[in-house]
Amino acid sequence: MDDILRIESISQFNQLLGLGAPDHPLISLYGDNQDTHKEANDSLYGIRFTTDLYVIMYKDSVSGSLDYGRNSYDFQHGTLLFLSPGQVITSPSKEISLQSKGWTLLFHPDLIRKSSLGQQMDEYSYFSYEVNEALHLSPKEESFISEVVHKIEEEYSRNLDQHSHRLILSNLELLLNYCVRFYDRQFYTRTDFHKDFIAEFEQKLKGYFNTEKPRELGIPSVGYFGEAMNMSPNYLSDLLKKETGKSTRSHINEMLIERAKTALLNSEATISEIAYTLGFEYHQSFSRLFKSKMGMSPQEYRTIH
Repeated sequence: MDDILRIESISQFNQLLGLGAPDHPLISLYGDNQDTHKEANDSLYGIRFTTDLYVIMYKDSVSGSLDYGRNSYDFQHGTLLFLSPGQVITSPSKEISLQSKGWTLLFHPDLIRKSSLGQQMDEYSYFSYEVNEALHLSPKEESFISEVVHKIEEEYSRNLDQHSHRLILSNLELLLNYCVRFYDRQFYTRTDFHKDFIAEFEQKLKGYFNTEKPRELGIPSVGYFGEAMNMSPNYLSDLLKKETGKSTRSHINEMLIERAKTALLNSEATISEIAYTLGFEYHQSFSRLFKSKMGMSPQEYRTIH
């Protein structure tokens, strides 16, 4: 079946699970002591769906996998997944769902749209990671995250007042910020493992410019290297930044500048010809990048040296 079910709201999700009206129309927690699978229609298991909601999913001691993006991920102890609106997921089978331990927090973009949190959501790049790039929590981290999540639940479940929205948002922001910290810890503890990926990336970057690909395909995108290394673009950039202090785009630009300097000093090619060889569609774009990095135009660099 190629159809993709679209879930547009918390209320719709409750209806699909056979639950009553939600306590809050824009945010809800499922799992833990709730039997959210008891009344759910069997047709909801093992299907492809997308949602207009942000999803934070915690799974623990689950035997089974979740298909998401290009990958199928086997849950491990203390796994935290982040999904942004519009991503397509294949739900687990009913057997796996019934065995599942954990919780799922859903919130609609409208909840945060007018807040400072809404303005900074792009900073939480892990919402665009692939599923195999999930966050693995230690027992202490899991306990802390669970406590914050339940504070959010307690707040939206009580009688809403003038303070409710602000407190929900402050706890949600606290949750997201601590996940940034825990991801940093995960990057740090896997440094030796990640060194192999850094070396692979550098090899692929050099390899790209050693071929005719710049002429044929243009300047490589961050997504190109993410796909080549079976990583999401955001995860690759975050990994590189943690390990080298520079993002994927910075690495690409540095390679462009180094190749440009070599071409400027070791050939009689025009600026336009060098720009084209490096993958630029317009030589003006090449000149702007070169000047921003070197403090002078390509022609000035060639003349001085």
